Amino acid sequence: MKADDPLLTILVCPLDKGPLSLLAPGDALYNPRLRRRYPILDGIPQLLPSSGEQLTDAEHLRALRRLTDREPGS
Repeated sequence: MKADDPLLTILVCPLDKGPLSLLAPGDALYNPRLRRRYPILDGIPQLLPSSGEQLTDAEHLRALRRLTDREPGS
């Protein structure tokens, strides 16, 4: 999955129904509101509530930095 994939505009978090952000192409989708990361396996986002993992404070900050660093040149 790439940052310009139109699918990203319709994918939402299964828990709060809010938008998700792509952490890195093909890596994972992230919900910063709940600090949950959903893996992408073989190009398929795993969006079951049980497939998401809770990030620690340090992991959350790293994820936010990755998102912020990528935004200007997306």
